[in-house]
Amino acid sequence: MPPTLSSLPICRSAFSRIESNNIKQSQAKTVTAYLKEVPAERTAALKKLRDLCRKHLTGFEKGITYGRPTYSCNGEAEVGFASQKHFIGLYTRRVRTDGMRAHRELLNVKGVSMGKGALRYSKPEHIDFNVVESMLCATQESEGQVCQ
Repeated sequence: MPPTLSSLPICRSAFSRIESNNIKQSQAKTVTAYLKEVPAERTAALKKLRDLCRKHLTGFEKGITYGRPTYSCNGEAEVGFASQKHFIGLYTRRVRTDGMRAHRELLNVKGVSMGKGALRYSKPEHIDFNVVESMLCATQESEGQVCQ
């Protein structure tokens, strides 16, 4: 049975939409299996997100948590991404809070909306992978607080 919000310490604003809106979670057991389930028009963007996570989140453990690919450090999921019904989500529990603030201006563009610990891209072409890469580097280097 997948973890629930009440059983795990997570950034509730970023992850609560799954349970509160009854969004169907993927049942994939691996990131590769997850990527095979997503709509074809999003596959390349999600693979690029995965590749950037693998490259920059060294020492993080990859897996599927909350029905999406996640990268954990010290047992806590800190970065994840997902193909949602109306957007591609990039979830950062700690870009490590300080990194998200540092990138706020670069993320204030058409097709991107931000919440506490969540970036929502309305279309794959709205993802600026240079900004994502910079945020992942900031996550790797940061000692900031994990978003609660």
